[in-house]
Amino acid sequence: MSELIEFLRTEGVDERLLNAAEAWRTKQAPARDNVAHRVPRPRYPYYGRDVWEEAISALLSGEHLLLVGPKATGKNDLAENLSALFGRPQWDVSFYINTDAASLIGTDTLSDGEVSLRHGPIASCALEGGFGVLDEINMAKNESLAVLHATLDFRRCIDVPGYDRIPLSDATRFIATMNYGYAGTRDLNEALASRFLVIDMPPISEENLMKLLHREFPELKEAYARQFMSLFTDIRKKCDSAEISTKALDLRGLLASIRLMRQGLPGARALELGIVNKCFDDFERQLVEDVVRGRIPEDLTGLEAFEH
Repeated sequence: MSELIEFLRTEGVDERLLNAAEAWRTKQAPARDNVAHRVPRPRYPYYGRDVWEEAISALLSGEHLLLVGPKATGKNDLAENLSALFGRPQWDVSFYINTDAASLIGTDTLSDGEVSLRHGPIASCALEGGFGVLDEINMAKNESLAVLHATLDFRRCIDVPGYDRIPLSDATRFIATMNYGYAGTRDLNEALASRFLVIDMPPISEENLMKLLHREFPELKEAYARQFMSLFTDIRKKCDSAEISTKALDLRGLLASIRLMRQGLPGARALELGIVNKCFDDFERQLVEDVVRGRIPEDLTGLEAFEH
């Protein structure tokens, strides 16, 4: 927690918001032992002062968040960072076309000869004061999401047919994410969208990408860190101009490729695994290969790229 707060101070996040978040965290009952392991320890920090301030303000105000934006904008990283900042256990719900009420709220189960409700992630999150991350919320059918209406608005409860009403803990918040234009996605129901505050997630800037590279790979030589940053920027520009799809715009893949290089795999082969091979169309693959070769020498090795 202290490390994350210090990171946010370094990023210039409003000190009043950080103090308010710490006070909120102190006021809430800590996560119970059986769910304490769910309080995340983020692998990656989220870079972006303005987004941080908007998100913290919304959650302190008791609102739920919808993080909207294209690929590689850090939506899930921000959600995980927010759970860690507020010290709340996190439940991850990955939506898909067959998501139904039972998979969200819970199902009947037999316990000690009696039928009882086995809580799903939404009910568990409500009871434990958790942060629920509703991933790709626009993948599910709108009718199956209607069960969330009372959960997300002023009523803050879950009415389970055949069982009692489950009230939301004061600490419970929901953070939904959605991408535009992915296969299987649909427009989000207006009634559901109105229950969120919406943050339009910006692409990671070159400055923040350099910060991430320096943090993850402090031994990476500056010249090559800049080349990897420029490579990602070049791929993004080709995506923005519709020359290629967003398959190769994969920040996780770029970071994984650099790790492979650190293990000794040549740069060209590492980038094939992390970026180029994400393209399954031959023509698109060739375009991405050309971008990679224009930035990263084909015979680059870890010995050349990293300080030893």
